[in-house]
Amino acid sequence: MDFKSIFAISVICVLGAISPGPSLAVVIKNTIQGGRKKGVLTGIGHGLGLGIYAFISVLGISSLITDNKELFIMLQIMGSFFLIFLGSKMIFNRSKRELIKFDKKETSKGFFEGFMISFFNPKILMFFTAVFSQFMADDLTLVDKIIMAAVAGAIDITWYVFVAIILAGTKVLHALEKRSIYIDKITGYILLILGILMLIKQFIDL
Repeated sequence: MDFKSIFAISVICVLGAISPGPSLAVVIKNTIQGGRKKGVLTGIGHGLGLGIYAFISVLGISSLITDNKELFIMLQIMGSFFLIFLGSKMIFNRSKRELIKFDKKETSKGFFEGFMISFFNPKILMFFTAVFSQFMADDLTLVDKIIMAAVAGAIDITWYVFVAIILAGTKVLHALEKRSIYIDKITGYILLILGILMLIKQFIDL
């Protein structure tokens, strides 16, 4: 695989990673609650979940999921419920003190949340299937395919880890921590509404 192809894939993946959405909201939320460590772990977890779909797509077995309507819909529904769960948890946290204590004790949950946000979004698989299909060739080796998937996962991890590190290293984080209860409520309602809308769409499409 030549440099132009790798560069083109990288640009597309960067644009996909930096687009605002639930993933970015969760990374920011976890950084505010648990500091740099939890934010970074959330980013790594998200990149791992995305990387799994990237590898499935580049190896040419994405049809096992995309062509299985029941499995595809099930993953989307589970993703909707997970967003509803996260949103509800953020909305009904009782106090800032309890929230900070909880996250310092269970920082590793950031990794789990990041992973689940991406893994329960099978549309990522459709995205990579569409992107990678433009660069497939008969002379493409297994190593080339692994590099393509690894680049996608690495870019995703780099972006969200960058967000967590930059946010945690500024005075903005301290200001946000003081308002963490209100930020959690707002972010929680956003995730909750997104989850409900996604769930409604799934049932309409059935």
